Amino acid sequence: MKKSKLDLVEFGGWPLCVRLTNGVIEIYATTEVGPRILRAGFVDGPNMFYVNPDEQGLVGGDEWRLFGGHRLWHAPEAMPRTYQPDNAAIEATLEKGSLLLRPMPERMTGIQKEMVVTLGPAETEVRITHRLTNRGPWPVTLAPWALSVMAPGGFAVMPQAPFKPHEESLAPARPMVLWHYTDMGDLRWRWGRRFVTLLQDARSETPQKAGAAVSDGWLAYCFEGEVFIKRFAYDPHAQYPDFGSNAEMYTDARFLEIESLGPLVTLAPGASTTHEEHWYLHRAEIAPTEDSIADRLLPLVQQTTQPSLQPSS
Repeated sequence: MKKSKLDLVEFGGWPLCVRLTNGVIEIYATTEVGPRILRAGFVDGPNMFYVNPDEQGLVGGDEWRLFGGHRLWHAPEAMPRTYQPDNAAIEATLEKGSLLLRPMPERMTGIQKEMVVTLGPAETEVRITHRLTNRGPWPVTLAPWALSVMAPGGFAVMPQAPFKPHEESLAPARPMVLWHYTDMGDLRWRWGRRFVTLLQDARSETPQKAGAAVSDGWLAYCFEGEVFIKRFAYDPHAQYPDFGSNAEMYTDARFLEIESLGPLVTLAPGASTTHEEHWYLHRAEIAPTEDSIADRLLPLVQQTTQPSLQPSS
């Protein structure tokens, strides 16, 4: 397969970054740490992602760093397994317009991460294929976990299951998952009939997090008149980590994360599992209210495509 020459540019303090663009939207990914996608946005618009100003341009070392942007983890979260440093240079190749980002396997876990970034058929669409491969000598149970660290000052949206009156349905709709540090009375949360919203507020330092089984397969982030939508698959027959969550939202005083997860799988040595996200960017003024989200955001989501389930290999 023919490989194209990479045109490397500076971004976020890292001089060796790859830029993908179709003239409307652009993606920046660094080759010096990660894999990390550092920017997603319109060419003339703000970065929808947060990049940690205290870690810009840093490389090397044995300490895990947030860096920001979009990253790939494997669930369930645990210390120190999840927090393996990814501070070294990675392999980056461009093949038929798709960018492959691949680091060395993690020393502690033997898991090798990969991202394949492709500009989609729609002019504001990006497709991200996340792959975890077991390079170790024993089977490992895990789930791929794709985390987008969003710029401060916006709000995230998670869809609720369709509302039905008590007399129409007695069955539960889906699990909603909380963490020990979740405060449902925190004013950043809005637990609506149709949507759950989470606001990012630099004045509020206490972390908040919630997850759910979202069969509709989408999360969104609204920021400065622009909207970032991520779509992902859901398998009602699969087992997901975190009490069945395939979608999660987290925030603290610095940023907000919207996260999707694939099913739990046990990977034999040499086996891989894949999780796909489709990203969509739009310009729209949306308020964190039920009516504004339903009238302005939901039609945009309905124009997008939910990825199909990806089998393990």
